[in-house]
Amino acid sequence: MAKINLFIGSLAYATTDDTLNAHFAQIGPVASARVITDRESGRSKGFGFVEFENEADNQKAIDQLDGKELDGRTINVGLARPKEDRPRRDFGGNNDRGGDRGGNGGGSFRQRSW
Repeated sequence: MAKINLFIGSLAYATTDDTLNAHFAQIGPVASARVITDRESGRSKGFGFVEFENEADNQKAIDQLDGKELDGRTINVGLARPKEDRPRRDFGGNNDRGGDRGGNGGGSFRQRSW
């Protein structure tokens, strides 16, 4: 069974994987700490995930760190939903918009008229 990660919300943009790891290491040994960044800009999206080596530390972290400050921001700590429970973003044809990704015949370039 996959380990349950913690979802960390409202992170300061200055928070890095290392500072997130250090902050949660006060609870117990951290297996991984990731700040999610924008693929284009590399800038933090303001949330991340922490996985403890011992799952019992998850509840301790929620109890002790939820609503506390990290890098000047009050963070939210909660259990992350397992990947299977998240709604799939299906860009196929069986969503409400009929598979149309926003018009323009699928292309985002304007047609030149010369």
